[in-house]
Amino acid sequence: MIDIDIIRNDPERIRSMMVRRNADANVVSAFIAVDEQWRAHMGRSQEIHKRQKEAAAHKDREAGKQLKEELKVVEETLQNLEKERHNLLLEIPNIPFDDVPQGAGENDNVVIREEGTPPTFSFPIKDHIELGESLGIIDSKNGAKVAGSRFYYLRKEGALLEFALTRFAVDMLIKEGFEAVVPPVMIRPDVYERMGRLTQSQKEERYYLPADDLYLVGSAEHTLGPLLMDETLSPDELPRRFVGFSSCFRREAGSYGKDVKGILRVHQFEKVEMYSFVTPEQSEEEHRFLLAIQEKLYKALSIPYRVVAICVGDMGPTDARQFDIEAWIPSQHTYREVASCSNTTDYQTRGIGTRVKYNNGSNEFAHALNATAIAMTRTIIAILENFQQKDGSIKIPSALKKYTGFKYIKA
Repeated sequence: MIDIDIIRNDPERIRSMMVRRNADANVVSAFIAVDEQWRAHMGRSQEIHKRQKEAAAHKDREAGKQLKEELKVVEETLQNLEKERHNLLLEIPNIPFDDVPQGAGENDNVVIREEGTPPTFSFPIKDHIELGESLGIIDSKNGAKVAGSRFYYLRKEGALLEFALTRFAVDMLIKEGFEAVVPPVMIRPDVYERMGRLTQSQKEERYYLPADDLYLVGSAEHTLGPLLMDETLSPDELPRRFVGFSSCFRREAGSYGKDVKGILRVHQFEKVEMYSFVTPEQSEEEHRFLLAIQEKLYKALSIPYRVVAICVGDMGPTDARQFDIEAWIPSQHTYREVASCSNTTDYQTRGIGTRVKYNNGSNEFAHALNATAIAMTRTIIAILENFQQKDGSIKIPSALKKYTGFKYIKA
């Protein structure tokens, strides 16, 4: 969540930000109205408490009884206002940096650079679905039979390819100073809200387990951040960098067409995720560092890609700046997103209460950043399609051979 004092002291700035993000600016006015009522009732509550102490000092039981009833009504109203105020605050996204590209959606994103040359083929190419099925490594038929549409099995070399990608990414990140973590894949609703990932508009994307009052996470990010929840760090401890591996669960509501076929947009997939805690002064440098790691990974895999600056209208609500890595997908003759890289500044840390305390005694909220290292299904798609051979086999990228133990996937 953003700093409430900014909304109170400079509401026009927040309204302009909401308009820039193509979000409902009326939320700001609604929040201010509820916040003013909340503050008025808070003042009323404090006044009643003061009068209760005076009544007790004078042993005025009748006044004390009356004040107790008054306080009950005020505190009930305060509780309702606090809930409404909190829900409205969750709907106000992070403030983008001034130089983030303006735009309404993905068509307004800005390509920064392209790396690698898309392959040319002397034979008719196949998409990942045909390749995976012919090689017996992607089994969507049995996945649908067991769990429903958009579930799948990775089998034989397909499963081994995912294991190889996982270890390849984790090994590289450990060398870069990241701590390896296998986080929970379930999260309490209150913690999910504190991470800024459970607004009303986001809930339809989440899988909820009502019997346990838990959500399945959409990314390891969602439970890596709370690893330092309510902790105060010294600047000397930062950056703190974590690399997490987890299954991810997403409804992918609104997806349609070719995207729902195969393993591009599925309900469950595995991902290696980076998460960093830094001082506010370090966050932009850390963002460039995480992006450089992503590029290092995809360059090592010899997958052609491009780096894209995401416009304000396409950014996630927690992000102040976002970059995407998009890999070349030959069957679609275009690039598709395989990894994102976001600076959330103090938006998430304000929610989870992660602070930095300086030697002079001052403290402020840390900044947090998250970035995909490897999203398994999409990276596997890129490998299958870019490294397909005339005989239908798949050549394994050199960086993965020591992890797979084989050079080709053959029928």
